[in-house]
Amino acid sequence: MPAGSPRGRPVAILFLKAPLIGAVKTRLAAEVGAPAAWRFYRETAQRIGARLVPRPEWDLVVAATPRRSARHLRRGLPRLAGLPCIEQGEGDLGLSMARCLDRFAPRPRLLFGADIPAIDAGVAERSFDLLKQSDLLFGPAEDGGFWLVGQRGPERCSGLFDGVPWSSPETLAATLRNVPRHRRVAFAETLADVDDGAAYRAWKGGRRIQL
Repeated sequence: MPAGSPRGRPVAILFLKAPLIGAVKTRLAAEVGAPAAWRFYRETAQRIGARLVPRPEWDLVVAATPRRSARHLRRGLPRLAGLPCIEQGEGDLGLSMARCLDRFAPRPRLLFGADIPAIDAGVAERSFDLLKQSDLLFGPAEDGGFWLVGQRGPERCSGLFDGVPWSSPETLAATLRNVPRHRRVAFAETLADVDDGAAYRAWKGGRRIQL
């Protein structure tokens, strides 16, 4: 927990990879090239950080991979260099997300990817408001995945991401099947990722990509 933070204050977790060319946005890179995909990732992550900091309503924490990414973050994402940074840890995507969410229990917490151009303070505020009336919150993506997962209270993420096919049209549906019946689920707005050439060209044209 960042120094001086009230114990129960909400926390937004910016979930990202160290910005190394060839290691980020690999699906997009297959269409537009690794340097262009890297520039998109770097710019988007920094814009999200700038939009959310400073905010008196919540803390913002970076959850990075691979291990010991601090040097790469300082060089590649200088606007985020002053934020508290934790490691995602070992294991697959689901294990890493669950670990980061559980770390901040029982605080209201949102975890979102650093590659969604439409994320801003308004999106975060609306998401935290929705989380007040639910146990879990998901932000659907147009491709069948999700750009956001939120959680409130002390209950852990055990089993939530078990068997989930990542980067699939079934990603969100499979995750929802893992949600225990007693947990209340809400949904944030649908936002689009930039994973192909068409979405990338729309982003470069300056249009806000949102459904």
